[in-house]
Amino acid sequence: MGRVQETAVYTHGHGEAVLRSHRWRTAANSAAHLVGSLTPGMLVLDVGCGPGTITADLAELVPRGGVVGLERAAGVLEDARAEAARRGLANVTFTVGDVHALPYPDGVFDVVHAHQVLQHVGDPVAALREMRRVTRPGGLVAARDSDYGAMSWTPASAELHTWREVYRRTARANGGDPDAGRRLAGWAAEAGFEEVTASSSAWVYTSAEDRAWWGALWADRTLAPAYADRVRELAPADADGLSAISAAWRAWGTGPDGRFTVPHGEILCRRTA
Repeated sequence: MGRVQETAVYTHGHGEAVLRSHRWRTAANSAAHLVGSLTPGMLVLDVGCGPGTITADLAELVPRGGVVGLERAAGVLEDARAEAARRGLANVTFTVGDVHALPYPDGVFDVVHAHQVLQHVGDPVAALREMRRVTRPGGLVAARDSDYGAMSWTPASAELHTWREVYRRTARANGGDPDAGRRLAGWAAEAGFEEVTASSSAWVYTSAEDRAWWGALWADRTLAPAYADRVRELAPADADGLSAISAAWRAWGTGPDGRFTVPHGEILCRRTA
């Protein structure tokens, strides 16, 4: 079967507000389902590595081994390389590539990892097949994705309800699946994995500091050109509607109380043959 090329558009873009979110991510808060399986000397591929904070953490967890961070957006790899240099890591490299057509021969890596990637690709099953292909027999493929349809918050907000529906429509129009977290295990089985361990975890923002950060983040992301221009093109919301959503995010983040939960699906898939 021939490999496919990426067809989906990355819904978020790589503006400052998006990278602010991505730089917050660590192996501890975003890849805990994998961390216990890592051992010194492993060779790891981190697909969709973004600014490289998780990638660098993985490199620290496999001394005498190495990590390759792969990303479609070449510009963001400048941040990733700077992060690795700041930590003095010599066992991590970065390259541009597409998860649907990985530039590696069969069976190279002990572990292939992807965080918040499969929700944004045109063919997640084909992506998992490629991740499986470059994993050695006995090795692991790990993925974690959020589920927008299952996100919850309090206090209630009609504007945040509109935000979610606008986002999900936009993500689907871009060729992705915003509810990917609930589908990971099924996709893995379809991709040919026979040994799949599924789990779930969540980011929860409830302290005043966390709510202020999360609310401001999404207020900015809602109006960022890469996202807002696409929303207006699709007409699920106009400029006034996006401004109202952004204001609602700021109001939620600065309110006297509240909670926002981002549930994730996770899979650990062992290549058995």
